[in-house]
Order: sequence, then structure tokens, then C-alpha cells
Amino acid sequence: MSPRKAAALRDGEGDRSLREHLIAAAGRLMARRGTAGLTVRDIAREAQVADGVLYNHFEGKEELLALALHAHVRTVERELGERPTTAGSGTVEDNLRAYITQGLALHAAILPSFAGLLGRPEVLVRFASLPNPVAGGRGLRADLAAYLRAERDLGRLAPDASTEAAATMIIGACHELVLPHLLGGGTATALEIPPGFVDELLTVVLRGIGPAGTS
Repeated sequence: MSPRKAAALRDGEGDRSLREHLIAAAGRLMARRGTAGLTVRDIAREAQVADGVLYNHFEGKEELLALALHAHVRTVERELGERPTTAGSGTVEDNLRAYITQGLALHAAILPSFAGLLGRPEVLVRFASLPNPVAGGRGLRADLAAYLRAERDLGRLAPDASTEAAATMIIGACHELVLPHLLGGGTATALEIPPGFVDELLTVVLRGIGPAGTS
């Protein structure tokens, strides 16, 4: 191991490759300050390596930023904790309320990082080519649809419930709150959930897919 690498991977990081170390460093910067104006020098300083080291391990800054964004989203999701996707536990309404609340928190937390990359489409294209960073690679919509199908199979939803449509409605509603801020240059602190948003969304969804007699 070179002296430079040894310095960068100190404090118990010896099992981590320098490539992973650089991705983690860029991810920390994204979490603290977003991606707007993020430079190679910033990342190198955070990783405590020379600027040129980054180009020895990535095709360019775009690849590093895409991988760091992917890692950042995964970290945010992990810190938010497990979603209630075990069919048959609790109530469907409470599970969906928790799912929507966590989904909104996830979107709000990663908003600044995506907003700062709107002028860097090449980074976003690279990010989109990676496995979905959420729900073990499934993505929120597919993950929620699978949960709803399982609840339907247990008889806790109407037998003809369109779980794909319900999942699309729920995740689309989350996107609707976030996208105006993303496109308008807003930040996570500017993202406010309208009063009653979650409960009203649940009412609309469950009236369509709840079992007979659901009010």
C-alpha cells in the first residue's frame, strides 16, 4: 500500500479500497452541502488525497458523482429505518401512512443533491444507469406494489384491487411535492408537507382498494 493510500485509509478503513474511500468522501460532502459547485478539489480534500488521484480510479468526475449520489441515497434510506412492508402486520392504513411519511422524508433529504445536478445531465444519466438505490434495488413504487399485492392475497384489500395503480398514485404524489422544488431550485428546508396531505391521500387510495365496507 502506498503512503498516500495509507494516509487516506487511516482510522480503521484499511479494508476499504481507495475507490470506495473516494465515493464515501464525495457522499459525505453531498450529505452536508449538496452537489451545487462541488469540485474535484473539494472531494480530494475531504478524502485527503491529491486531486489527480480521483482520475486514477474513475473515468471522470461524472462517474464519481453518480456513484456518490447512489451511495448517498442508500445511506439516507438506511438511516430512515425499515419500511413497514410485512403483509399482515398492523393495519394496512397505518402501514401505508408510515410508508408515505418515510417516502416523503427520503425525497426531502436527497432533494438538495439532485437539485445541484440539474445542470449536469451527464451525471444524472450515469446515475440512472445504476441499479435503483432504494428498496434493495426494486425502487419505492415496485416495493410498495409488492407489499400491496401481498396484502391483497391475504384478503386485506379488495380482490380486484389494482395494486400497481395504487402504488403509482402514492409514489407519484410524493414526487408531486418534491419536483416543483427540484425544478425551481428549492432546498429540503423549503419542502413543506401540506396539512392533512398524508391522511387525504390515504383516504383516496383506500376508498378505491379497500375491502368491501371500507369507508
